[in-house]
Amino acid sequence: MTSLRSKIIPVLTLLAGLVVLWYAFAVYMNAPFQRDLDRRAGEAPGIVEFIGKTLSQPKPTVPAPHQVATNFFENTFLRNVTSNRSLVYHAWVTLSSTLLGFAFGTVLGIVIAVGIVHVTTLDRSLMPWIITSQTIPILAVAPMIIVVLAAVGITGIVPKALISTYLSFFPVAVGMVKGLRSPEKMHLDLMRTYNSSKTQTFWKLRVPASVPYLFTSMQVAVAASLVGAIVGELPTGATAGIGAKLLLGSYYSQTIDMWSALVAGSVVAALLVTIVGLVGQAVQRSMGGRPA
Repeated sequence: MTSLRSKIIPVLTLLAGLVVLWYAFAVYMNAPFQRDLDRRAGEAPGIVEFIGKTLSQPKPTVPAPHQVATNFFENTFLRNVTSNRSLVYHAWVTLSSTLLGFAFGTVLGIVIAVGIVHVTTLDRSLMPWIITSQTIPILAVAPMIIVVLAAVGITGIVPKALISTYLSFFPVAVGMVKGLRSPEKMHLDLMRTYNSSKTQTFWKLRVPASVPYLFTSMQVAVAASLVGAIVGELPTGATAGIGAKLLLGSYYSQTIDMWSALVAGSVVAALLVTIVGLVGQAVQRSMGGRPA
């Protein structure tokens, strides 16, 4: 109980502090517009009333936490899940391309890592290019990918999934390379004394040693995949998805909807990272390991 309390209290304290700062920032950012409204209406509200007005604007520059929470609750639990206003609907659209891109990225990252570990030429020639690929801004790459694929008749979920793949393969590749190279020289020498082939050493030693690294990198990759899916929805003119919700909100100055969509994306990311972490722990336990 004491250990649990020592973990929860700091988190709750941090969250409370962030909420207070959020409210203060919302008042500061919304105050100029509210002063202009009061001046035009010939009103002179007191400090408390003025602060209340800054926190209840229909289209605020920065919405207050309670406005975002109310909007999130209504559009998540009080809307039909097939409704275009439902955050569940938009989250599902984004999640579908996220998972597809994550699957592609994970497989691609593992294949690249295996090649780099076993082929010296690939290690020297491919790895620098893999690192360089991540220096290109995804916002610059996404429109090009979508335009090129649309020209050959590929639209829908695939372009968004490929953008997710582009962001998610890198952490998996780097993590797996480190994991496959993690066995100590003594263990590799021991496998040689058993007259083990390279294939046997790979499956019996390198792969089990790489599992913790794999799932740690997959947690990073699944979050990056979600970012890629959201970014991929922006230049497509999509009408569904968290990215589309953000874009429409920016068009019509619906800042509360935009912040609510951001919260929805954060919730989806947290759930995905948690699920991957739990699966990783289960796999390590089944292999006789002791997950962190």
